[in-house]
Amino acid sequence: MADQRQDEGGSARDRHVPVLLDRTLELLGPALSREGAVVVDATLGMGGHSEAMLAAYPGLTLVGLDRDPDALRLAGERLAPYSSRIHLVHTVYDRWAEVLADLGLSTVDAALFDLGVSSLQLDETARGFAYAHDAPLDMRMDPSSPRTAADVLNTYSTEELTRVLRTYGEEKFAAKIAAAIVRARRKEPFTTSARLVQLLYDTVPAASRRTGGHPAKRTFQALRIEVNAELDVLERALPAALDSLAVGGRVVVLSYHSLEDRMVKRALAERSKSRTPVDLPVELPGHGPQFRLLTRGAELAGEQEIEANPRAASVRLRAAERISRGDTSAPRRGRRR
Repeated sequence: MADQRQDEGGSARDRHVPVLLDRTLELLGPALSREGAVVVDATLGMGGHSEAMLAAYPGLTLVGLDRDPDALRLAGERLAPYSSRIHLVHTVYDRWAEVLADLGLSTVDAALFDLGVSSLQLDETARGFAYAHDAPLDMRMDPSSPRTAADVLNTYSTEELTRVLRTYGEEKFAAKIAAAIVRARRKEPFTTSARLVQLLYDTVPAASRRTGGHPAKRTFQALRIEVNAELDVLERALPAALDSLAVGGRVVVLSYHSLEDRMVKRALAERSKSRTPVDLPVELPGHGPQFRLLTRGAELAGEQEIEANPRAASVRLRAAERISRGDTSAPRRGRRR
């Protein structure tokens, strides 16, 4: 399987165009340029953003996390010229705090999240992320994880499937689709994507297909998120990442659907407001905003970038800078464990 995947692509640089690269570097730049700066790329993928950061800032140290061993291998090859300044870790990024502790780091200067499914995973047909090709219903970002999309389809109850499709796919026909899946699997378990796609064509009303895009889009998104627990991971990782940033440190998050973006928006907004009761005339010590927002709302990719890289069409970028610890007992920048 590894050889087949390698044959499908080539080098990471050939296969991956990082989204909003210039804007990401601009926003993170003041933090990346600090003496002895450390950045954590929580979703390393094929290393496009990381390569650009390492090339632009010779004093920068990178910690790259990814749950996909193939991505780590390809990124490692791409980042080999910077091997003395990188730490690549095979892990899910909600283990943020444990990774930093293992590396002896109490704070970092920058954090980058490029969420969603990677170019590598979409391009490798055998992994089942794309509904345009018939493939095994896998969808695991880490192939060693126990649960596949087929497991979800073949074992979840009608109610559980409805919840997954409605919550993670925002699918308005969730109950109808779930019932159809349960009926179909009684005759034969689901194993490949073509049968599921055909079921969705047969189940989603034609009028909705004309205006709502491909009928499989929302269901495949929902299954992928469920299989990889993507929103649960993000919910745990964001606070850990924000807690680890030193004063002056910056975070950039690239989201690709509304569920992720809403979660990021809430997390950054909560840290960027005062916790002093509104009826008090002065700010209580340690209760002021910990972060300031660097973007006004979510920033989108421009038409030129979308034309060159269609996967940028759905991106939403948000960024913030830590301006206060909000806790005088917490370590400040430079105090490494």
